[in-house]
Amino acid sequence: MPVKNYFLLTTAPLQRLFRLTLVLVLLAPGWLQAQSIIPRPPEVAASSYILLDAQTGHVIIESNADEPLPPASLTKIMTAYIAIEEIISGNMAMDDMVHISEKAWRMEGSKMFVGVDTQVSVEDLLRGIIIQSGNDASVAIAEHIAGSEDAFADMMNQYAEVLGMNESFFMNASGLDTEQYYNTMSARDLAILARATIQNHSEFYPIYAEREFTYNDIRQGNRNTLLFRDRNVDGLKTGWTDAAGYCLVASAQRDDMRLVSVVMGTESEEARAVETQKLLTYGFRYYETHKLYDANQILTNVPVFSGEQNAVDLGITEEVYVTIPRGQAENMSASVDVEETIQAPLQSGQIMGVVNVTLDEDLIYRGDVITMQAVEQGGLFKRFMDWLTLMFSSLFSG
Repeated sequence: MPVKNYFLLTTAPLQRLFRLTLVLVLLAPGWLQAQSIIPRPPEVAASSYILLDAQTGHVIIESNADEPLPPASLTKIMTAYIAIEEIISGNMAMDDMVHISEKAWRMEGSKMFVGVDTQVSVEDLLRGIIIQSGNDASVAIAEHIAGSEDAFADMMNQYAEVLGMNESFFMNASGLDTEQYYNTMSARDLAILARATIQNHSEFYPIYAEREFTYNDIRQGNRNTLLFRDRNVDGLKTGWTDAAGYCLVASAQRDDMRLVSVVMGTESEEARAVETQKLLTYGFRYYETHKLYDANQILTNVPVFSGEQNAVDLGITEEVYVTIPRGQAENMSASVDVEETIQAPLQSGQIMGVVNVTLDEDLIYRGDVITMQAVEQGGLFKRFMDWLTLMFSSLFSG
């Protein structure tokens, strides 16, 4: 339920100020609740980890989140991301058939068990990458898209740059380590990629929740054990190598809140699930995704001089969500800063100032406020009268 905004300073006189601040009161559901106490975050036995709100991108907990580390099969989230981008762009289709090279067939580690010189559909390979964590499927789709795995790795690095994954570098499509090289990704970059996957590929994201996949009469279960333990968890991917340790990127949704967690370098398959569960439990229990404003919501109404209308509505264009501690919504306050004197003509959508929302003196949201309708310039008499009003107001306020 969106908050209601009440404009308090409706009769403030004109003053010689550079900006005029309009105070807004935020009344939210549950405003009579007692303030919640946020305990210390849990201890997480991992080399690196992060927990964020998928809706807002707000980081709730993090530790060593920017260190580039071997991601093992977490690499395949990027491989799948690019494959889905190719499908969305029309460069390939789910029913396209992919030739399996000897290189793909010979891949070690986790496999989909494709046959050499066979034809496999893109859809099957995508499930083989996401559910079965197939190294063979990853190389096959990389070669199909880019011609070679090396060329595909270049694409992976380009996508990483576009997504803002500043601590990632890819040399292969599978995440398999060798003595000569291995991929690197940070926990923060993995969270960015997971969030992009959820938001940009919503039609394909349910594949990450599938618990098993059978290909070539070989049934393999999803390695993300939290899919079987926690009904709120619906993705994403596990990884393991000697260099990387046991890693897990997970996402879970409870009510109106979706969280993304990343743990890297845990000691066992069980440990990565346990440490992830700690993060998700903490996030859901003590934080909430709170809707501040609807799209195109009017925040206030301000006077306009020299116009056909005497006032204009100011608002915002997009929905606004923030991540806050549970029970703290009543402590938020907002203000709109606009120019002291607003004169026509005004275009619809013209930026007039900013809205600032704070919680206990911490700024949690800042965004542009715009005119919600155009205001044409008034006639000569109207402009003259408003000019007199402004002139006398300036004289008396001085």
